[in-house]
Amino acid sequence: MLKPGKIYYSIGEVARFFDVNPSLIRFWEREFDVLRPKKNKKGNRLFTEKDIRYLHIIYNLVKVKGYTLQGARDVIKHDIEQLEDQTFVLQALHNSLNFLQQLDAVLEQRAKNL
Repeated sequence: MLKPGKIYYSIGEVARFFDVNPSLIRFWEREFDVLRPKKNKKGNRLFTEKDIRYLHIIYNLVKVKGYTLQGARDVIKHDIEQLEDQTFVLQALHNSLNFLQQLDAVLEQRAKNL
């Protein structure tokens, strides 16, 4: 999802990336102090890569691991650096998996054409 050279992402782009409604992103913004996207003159939220990394952490804690909101806040408060490192590694692995799946599809298509 992250595009080289792009600085800001809209709430719609971020919501599609996580496959959630924009209202959930706005809710998490109110619930988690680390998440503070900038707003333009119209009030539209502008998310940076750092905001998206924090959303990865929140999403993983709440949606994947099943933490309560308070539990997720506590973990973020005490272990944010470790969580950022883990999120970076997980994202790199996810990107590698996507690349390998795309490569596999190309190779399968070429094998069918032979």
